[in-house]
Amino acid sequence: MSFLRNYLNKIKPNFEKDGKLHAFHSLFDGFETFLYVPNTTSKNGVHIHDAIDSKRIMSVVVLALMPALLFGMYNVGYQNYLAAGTLAEASFFSIFFYGFLAVLPKILVSYIVGLGIEFAWAQWKGEEIQEGFLVSGILIPMIVPVNCPLWILAVAVAFAVIIGKEIFGGTGMNIFNPALVCRAFLFFAYPSMMSGDKVWVADEKILGLGNNLAETLNVDAFTQATPLAEVGQGINPVDAGTSLCDMICGFIPGSIGETSVIAIALGGLLLLITGIASWKTMLSVFVGGGLTAALFAATGSTVIPWYEHLVLGGFAFGAVFMATDPVTSARTETGKWIYGFIIGVMAIVIRVMNPGYPEGMMLAILLMNMFAPTIDHFVVERNISKRMKRSKEVKE
Repeated sequence: MSFLRNYLNKIKPNFEKDGKLHAFHSLFDGFETFLYVPNTTSKNGVHIHDAIDSKRIMSVVVLALMPALLFGMYNVGYQNYLAAGTLAEASFFSIFFYGFLAVLPKILVSYIVGLGIEFAWAQWKGEEIQEGFLVSGILIPMIVPVNCPLWILAVAVAFAVIIGKEIFGGTGMNIFNPALVCRAFLFFAYPSMMSGDKVWVADEKILGLGNNLAETLNVDAFTQATPLAEVGQGINPVDAGTSLCDMICGFIPGSIGETSVIAIALGGLLLLITGIASWKTMLSVFVGGGLTAALFAATGSTVIPWYEHLVLGGFAFGAVFMATDPVTSARTETGKWIYGFIIGVMAIVIRVMNPGYPEGMMLAILLMNMFAPTIDHFVVERNISKRMKRSKEVKE
């Protein structure tokens, strides 16, 4: 690594002001600070510089997403071989690499389009490259169906980066979670690519791996609904052959990274241990969702027990990785409880009350992203009022 450090120091003057490559300063700075903690210090005033900067935090979040992503890749292959009836004959590696090859292009498109816009925007404005898309770039492929076309994904990523983040001022200034803005764009602009029963199971061979389901099963097109879609149709997934164990482990059709509660929990544990995510927000989402689901179950408004609502769809993934986004969530300690609780309530309300849209987590989080500053405002004002009242009592 010392060789790389010395090489970067050697070529750095070319990217500084008046250097022959000054036009690419933002690109060089982004690459250098991704590899090494910046060594710049304050010129005046007293400051405490933490060695863990935003890029390091984002790197930990990406690491926390790895269990869900890797399992998602395996599950893509698992669902293909299961649908074809050849699961017993397939090896672990053939299943995993089929899923890897199916998911990899989506990750590449997400990063190429998103980071390309980030680099161009930073260069145009003469600013440093912002690191926020390091996480969004991996989140977006994880919350879409495996059969989502790459060109549609590219358009959605561009919309999310430009409209969802850059026009607000970039990383740290955006009101809405960019990954969810991308998913919302996909859902409303291309609904057939984000819902229905044709998008959840990969149905083509890839480099000789997997199965062409239409040929194997001798049908025009392969279709399979997700357990959550079955709930929307008034069918209990358990009655349709999906066990609670499959729901928790993640061996069900769904968005690439959202199916395994166990893998999501492993990532959530890392976020909690490192202090990056708030346990208050996380817990309150599950409490709000659980209580609301229990109420609907008690009144017969839903066909599944309350706990199944917490392990189906994007509920767990949203609670752990989306609702806890430090930029778009509530920041006051009391506000985190309120913010998370309402997300859980709204997600289940949308899911149960609107059979045409059984997945309510996306809309619930986007709605509360909008109200997070308002929640913090009233929490702060209440604390100020209490302190003023206490101050008057002391004077008297």
